Amino acid sequence: MYRNFFKRMLDFILSLMAIVLLFPILVFLTITGAFLMGGNPFFTQERPGKDGKIFKLVKFRSMNNKRDERGELLPDEKRLTYYGKFLRNTSFDELPELINILKGDMAIVGPRPLLVRYLTRYSKTQARRHEVRPGLTGLAQVNGRNAISWEEKFRYDVEYVDNLSLMLDIKIILMTVLKVVKRDGISSENSATMEEFMGQQGKDE
Repeated sequence: MYRNFFKRMLDFILSLMAIVLLFPILVFLTITGAFLMGGNPFFTQERPGKDGKIFKLVKFRSMNNKRDERGELLPDEKRLTYYGKFLRNTSFDELPELINILKGDMAIVGPRPLLVRYLTRYSKTQARRHEVRPGLTGLAQVNGRNAISWEEKFRYDVEYVDNLSLMLDIKIILMTVLKVVKRDGISSENSATMEEFMGQQGKDE
């Protein structure tokens, strides 16, 4: 009952309340981002949601669009601005995703929505992460976020799908608050963002 009805109802109510309460911050970050980023303060990208359905994710931009002499984007760590680091350290870059939650594209808690091109790279077990709506935070995020491997992330994602409950969601939300305050797991060991998932060829589990 919770998985199929009450979870969505709570997501709608809580995301609407959060948007109303955080509206001044959202406006401030929108104006500040537009000034510091020299234009559009939002980052939008297609991501797969529940059952692999594609939706448009919205975040605050944390990286500029600087390119090298060949016209190619510079590495993430060179495009991540001081303002962007602030957004990531505080997780403020994620706040516009409240709109995605309100619309029903996402949930407050669930596996994070990853890139569309990853859809063909998952093993059958890993692909089960799409049996539920993707989340603003999730079991993998409170157990390491970008500081753990892809394989560990996907194990946590499937564990969440198998054990989804109201009590688990409450636990993850409380742990997320602690993680944000402590600023744990923001970056991976080798990059400003998580390295690309290339898949596990030949594995079907």
